[in-house]
Amino acid sequence: MFDIGASELLVIVIVAILVIGPKDMPRAMRMAGRWIGKMRRVSSHFRTGIDAMIREAELEDMEKQWKAQNAAIMGTSDDGNGDAIADIATGAPANLLPEVPATEAEPAAGSKTPAGEPELPLGKSAAED
Repeated sequence: MFDIGASELLVIVIVAILVIGPKDMPRAMRMAGRWIGKMRRVSSHFRTGIDAMIREAELEDMEKQWKAQNAAIMGTSDDGNGDAIADIATGAPANLLPEVPATEAEPAAGSKTPAGEPELPLGKSAAED
């Protein structure tokens, strides 16, 4: 951060010992540590507040985008399902899946005979006829 090398730090310590004196040096170091701690707490508190404001601004922008997209989706759509989607939103029943007609290859519901074979009365088989 300050780009202070080992030799520069050694010069600062020697000057501090000469100016302050070895007797008052521990007290001066404690005082410097307290000031540095206060500065760190204030800067982290400030940084946290700025981050919170940025996050709130981003959330507001995202909420506006979501509302715009939601309005576009709930409105009309190009594939013709806009009415069905609107019906779902209002709670009205809507048939979204088209009915598929049964083909000859599929047996009718409840029928146990394979496709293509005629259904016989109960008790008779195709071999008896």
